[in-house]
Amino acid sequence: MSNSLQAFVHTLRFEAQDTISVELRPVDGGEFPAFTAGSHIDLHLPNGLVRSYSLSNDSSERHRYVVGVLRDRASRGGSRCVHESLRVGLPITISEPRNHFALDEGAAHSVLVAGGIGITPMLCMARRLQSLGRSFEMLYFARERKSAAFLAELQALGMPLHLHFDAEAGGPPDLRGLLAQRTPDAGLHHYACGPTPMLDAFEKFCGELGHANAHIERFTPVEVKAATDALANYTVELKRSGRFIAITPEKSLLDTLLEAGVDVDHSCCEGVCGSCETRVLAGVPDHRDSVLSPKEKASNKVMMVCVSGCKSETLVLDL
Repeated sequence: MSNSLQAFVHTLRFEAQDTISVELRPVDGGEFPAFTAGSHIDLHLPNGLVRSYSLSNDSSERHRYVVGVLRDRASRGGSRCVHESLRVGLPITISEPRNHFALDEGAAHSVLVAGGIGITPMLCMARRLQSLGRSFEMLYFARERKSAAFLAELQALGMPLHLHFDAEAGGPPDLRGLLAQRTPDAGLHHYACGPTPMLDAFEKFCGELGHANAHIERFTPVEVKAATDALANYTVELKRSGRFIAITPEKSLLDTLLEAGVDVDHSCCEGVCGSCETRVLAGVPDHRDSVLSPKEKASNKVMMVCVSGCKSETLVLDL
């Protein structure tokens, strides 16, 4: 298990329609571990659920973590609990920050694309790029102005900011046209976070336009079917304990490990948060997550055990 941190809810703030920010501080009044732009943390909520949220505050800050949470109408209990159960002063266990959406601080120019609550990691990135004096711009999309969180903070940064509200513009943004405004270049990096249709379009258009450095973070998983050569039955060797565990089609790898009493970090159980990232020492995983890049998946050095499977008879994990 990664180290957990003891925090308390210092401030709850209305940021936009159905969106609040939660400021967390250390219970002992000290400092939290440092984090980098694009990081997220897990919140161990009062209802027993564990949910991941991106950090939006300045990455130079150590005295607090700030997350933005949209009350999802299709909530499975996470965002609803944050909005209804968190109170100022409430103690809460959180994880140390993790980053699967790292910012390239040396890029010649960065384009930050945010849709809805996807603004949370982008705000952190914008603050970092500004502090470094780097060249960057932001495209921020929302259905309505009243649902655009952190808008005043973004405008206060004084960066090039393209705003698009569907209700005012009469329809969705011309994302392809906006992405086509810059010529592909090795020093140009694009980042996107937001709803699935926007991210799918972003990946498609970046590919068509030749923007090679395109990075995304998903809040909801993309369904990845098992590879044709994935095995239904295989054996997992836990290197640290020397145990061997049989994996069958009836249960996921994560569920089987947990039932066997193996201590594995996990949160979303959908392959989007990276909590269950586990080192692979031998064997060939069948990657079905939305976190690892194609290059990381090809290396087979780590895997997300909540959704992934295996292509080899034996899989050796650093557990």
